[in-house]
Amino acid sequence: MFTGNIGLRMGRTSGLKEELMEEARPEPLAGDDAGALPDDGAADGVETNAADGVETDAAAPADEDQAGDGVSVVRRVATWTITVLAGVFVLGALVAPFKVGRLEPGAFARLPVEGLLLVAVVVLAPARVRRPVALLAGAGIGLMAVMKAVDMGFYQVLNRPFDPVLDWVLVGSGVEFLDQSVGRGGAIAAVIGIVLLIGAVLSLMALSVLRLTRLVIRHNAAATCGIGVLGTAWVACAALGAQLVPGVPVASKNTAALTWAHTRQVANSIRDRQAFAKQAAVDAFRDTPGQNLLGGLRGKDVLLAFVESYGRSAVEDPRFASQVGAVLDDGSRRLRKAGFASRSGWLTSPTTGGGSWLAHSTLLSGLWVDNQQRYRSLVSSDRLTLNNAFRRADWRSVAFVPGVTRAWPEGDFFGYDQVYNAYQLGYRGPPFGFATMPDQYTLQAFQRLERSKPNHAPVMAEIPLVSSHAPWAPLPELVDWKDLGDGSVFRPIAKAGKRRATVWRDPARVRNEYRRSIEYTLGSLISYMEKYGDDDLVLVFLGDHQPVPIVTGEGASRDVPITVVARDPAVLDRISGWGWQDGLKPGPKAPVWPMHTFRDRFLTAFAR
Repeated sequence: MFTGNIGLRMGRTSGLKEELMEEARPEPLAGDDAGALPDDGAADGVETNAADGVETDAAAPADEDQAGDGVSVVRRVATWTITVLAGVFVLGALVAPFKVGRLEPGAFARLPVEGLLLVAVVVLAPARVRRPVALLAGAGIGLMAVMKAVDMGFYQVLNRPFDPVLDWVLVGSGVEFLDQSVGRGGAIAAVIGIVLLIGAVLSLMALSVLRLTRLVIRHNAAATCGIGVLGTAWVACAALGAQLVPGVPVASKNTAALTWAHTRQVANSIRDRQAFAKQAAVDAFRDTPGQNLLGGLRGKDVLLAFVESYGRSAVEDPRFASQVGAVLDDGSRRLRKAGFASRSGWLTSPTTGGGSWLAHSTLLSGLWVDNQQRYRSLVSSDRLTLNNAFRRADWRSVAFVPGVTRAWPEGDFFGYDQVYNAYQLGYRGPPFGFATMPDQYTLQAFQRLERSKPNHAPVMAEIPLVSSHAPWAPLPELVDWKDLGDGSVFRPIAKAGKRRATVWRDPARVRNEYRRSIEYTLGSLISYMEKYGDDDLVLVFLGDHQPVPIVTGEGASRDVPITVVARDPAVLDRISGWGWQDGLKPGPKAPVWPMHTFRDRFLTAFAR
């Protein structure tokens, strides 16, 4: 009797539980089958294992204690929180801009067409393909989110988007810059962190889209209705040009547009190789005999100096113009007093913010070298460079490259008789940020190792001056030339200088230190000409490119100043037809030439 009652009671309890579970179980959706994605249980207490599609009962039985009910509530809240975060993650990736300057709240108050299309595909797709579609779409959105972040970085440094075909080599340059700026350990840690972050973004985006897809399938009818309403709203906003924030349309398609732009960029980059080969095939000076080259400079030492990041903004931007202009005006007066005259104009660089070697090779080869593919093609060719033209005309061609700290096989292409790298200049002082040594020391090394030799042959020297290279902290100071020695004199200056971390906390400080670095390098050149200049020295100095946009702001030109300084009036008479202006500072009306036209103009002006 007692046993029978227990059995009866257990049977009733079991039946009640089955009833409750049956009522809680959702009705199957029309068209769903065993291959359908497991649905999101956020609304009804059924939670799905995303890895294997196994459903677990998240609802507490009616006869469980109060603690079980509390666990169920926490689980429901956690489930909805994760779902909301997944939605925010995906939406943010779809509508996020690709320039740092556009990162503002209004940029995210938009309706992405890509999200609407993805929901439509999920609703209409057969059940068996929904999971792979969701994962692939999520990985694709994640990849474009990474691409947007990379584009942000490129716009911040180079003021242009990332090229998926040609810019991978810049990864190595970036690591090298970090190595020289923050040390090997910091560079390795940064690379590992970036790789892990990219992997996390791709994985989390794929899982987020998968989770949202389950929610769409669970609420199929509501999702279908929502697509219709939001799709109509998107078309209306696009037609009316609706904007909640000026310049930011509500109807967003920036991820699709960015994908298309980079796709076209890939095609253009592949075709560019042939276009460059055509241009390189034309060279008016390829077969010119040495005796017919550069006769107007016969017997002169020629110093060609590239001033890192010396752009038009340094001369004309109100934030720098008064101080940098004062250095140039004072330099013009000092050099006139020493018997020198000068002429200045503008060149348009193929790059901005970085990629100095592209500007150097453009000026020296007479070809527009604005990407790494062109650079590689150039240094594999037999193109006549300005250095080689001097060498052909019996000058000694040398390069003083304090920024080169390892093998540099490309140097063979340019036509140097000798390359002096960072380890061959005798410097024993401290580095200054990216610069292995101050520019004043590099110029003094050129004088000591080449120009001071008795009865030396005319020398043409190319010298990239790097003290004005980012990060502009700490900065060197001019010292008396007789005190330079092996560079140890700079140790207390480097120790007392501003730290990189301090400077880069504030854009205003960055701009101030940039200005000071330009003043230092210009001051070094002017002082060198006063100290060592003579009738047989010709100085050509120019900027390689504008600094990074944090210094110039958006919309700055790619123009850089260029100046020729000489004591012999016959030298400047040769370029009188160029229309350049007197002094070290070009005015706003001075001519602007593409940088690649300089080689031919120079060789023509000084031909025999």
